Amino acid sequence: MSVVAVANQKGGVGKTTTTVNLAAAAAEMGRRTLVIDADAQANATSALGADASGAHIYDALLGEIPLKQCIVPTAWAALDVAPSSMDLVAAELELAGQPQREYVLRGALSAVAETYDLVLIDCGPSLGLMTLNALVASDAAIAPVQCEYLALEGLSALLETIRRVQMHLHPGLQLLGVVATMYDGRTRLSQDVAAQLRSHISSTFDTIIPRSIRLSEAPSHQRPIIDYAPRSRGAEAYRELAGELLVRLSELPSSSLYANRVGDGALT
Repeated sequence: MSVVAVANQKGGVGKTTTTVNLAAAAAEMGRRTLVIDADAQANATSALGADASGAHIYDALLGEIPLKQCIVPTAWAALDVAPSSMDLVAAELELAGQPQREYVLRGALSAVAETYDLVLIDCGPSLGLMTLNALVASDAAIAPVQCEYLALEGLSALLETIRRVQMHLHPGLQLLGVVATMYDGRTRLSQDVAAQLRSHISSTFDTIIPRSIRLSEAPSHQRPIIDYAPRSRGAEAYRELAGELLVRLSELPSSSLYANRVGDGALT
C-alpha cells in the first residue's frame, strides 16, 4: 500500500478535485483505492456520493472504532471512502493532549494495509494537526497549485512544513511532486506560473490540469470527471496524472511505511 497526502494550506487550489479524480483514475486502472477525507468540509465525501450517515474518520482517529468500520464503498469498483464530517473540527483539540498525536492516522491506516494498493488523503486548507497526521501517515505528498501568483507564493509554507516533518517526525516522507491546476492556456498568467513551477521545483508533474467547466460541474453530480465526462480534457488530464503518479510511486525507495507498494509485483 502506498499512501499519498494531497496537501496545500491554501484553499481553492484543487486539492479535493485532484484527490477524487486521481483516485477514480487509479481505480479505473485496477488499483484498489481508498480516499481518506481529512477535511471537515467533507467535500471529497460529497463529490464521490459516499454514504456519510454512519461512522466517520473522526471516530477512527479517536480510537472509538477501527478505521475499516468507517470505510464505505462508492458506486465505482475498487474505490472506497473514509467519510468526514464537521466533527473533525474537534479532532485537533481532542488529539492535542494525546502522546504521539501526530501518528494517530498512521496507526489507523496500518490495519488496512493489505486491503488497498493506493490511499489518497484529502487534506484541509491548513497546516494544523490533521494535515500533520496526513503527512506523517504518508509515503509521499503532492501539492496542487492553482496557476495564479498568490497560490505560487503560498506554496513555500507547505514546502517548509514538509521539510520540518522530514526532520522531526517522518524522515522518509517524499515530495512526489507539484501539480499545476486550473490552467488556462489562453492567458499569459497561467503560462508564466506553470513555467515558474517547472523552473523552481524539479518534481513538478508534466501533466497540467486545465480550467474546465466539466471539472467544476462533476462534484455537484457526485461523480468523478472520468465518469461524468469521460472524454473531456479534464478526464484525460487526470488519467495522465494518475499514470505519472503510479510511476513515481513505483520509483520511491522500497522502505514503505506499509506492507506493499504501488508498482510492486503484486500489481499488474
